[in-house]
Amino acid sequence: QVQLVESGGGSVQAGGSLRLSCAASGNTYSRACMGWFRQAPGQEREWVSSIYTGGAGMSYYDDSVKGRFTISQDNAKKTVYLQMSSLKPEDTAMYYCARGLWVGYGTFPVDYWGQGTQVTVSS
Repeated sequence: QVQLVESGGGSVQAGGSLRLSCAASGNTYSRACMGWFRQAPGQEREWVSSIYTGGAGMSYYDDSVKGRFTISQDNAKKTVYLQMSSLKPEDTAMYYCARGLWVGYGTFPVDYWGQGTQVTVSS
């Protein structure tokens, strides 16, 4: 069993920054895909970014966040981070950490979800 616990959400003004954290407990953290999805009210959940926890930590981003968000990991702590900068009102959503199968770019099969953390960006 794997548990994912997110933290770091909050409210900021446009142009501001936030860092989300996702701490994983349990085994099988290594050589997996860890990533972030988000869901705004009335919209479908969408993939934001993912990183491979093995090897060089290959990562990918959705075009809407590329250049503004950075995903990183601390394997010793089994924690994945999402540094969000130059935030826009359209980034407002519930952000979910996820673990699943590495498929490269884009959404991936998820076997564990976190509970979510709210990010609100005001104009």
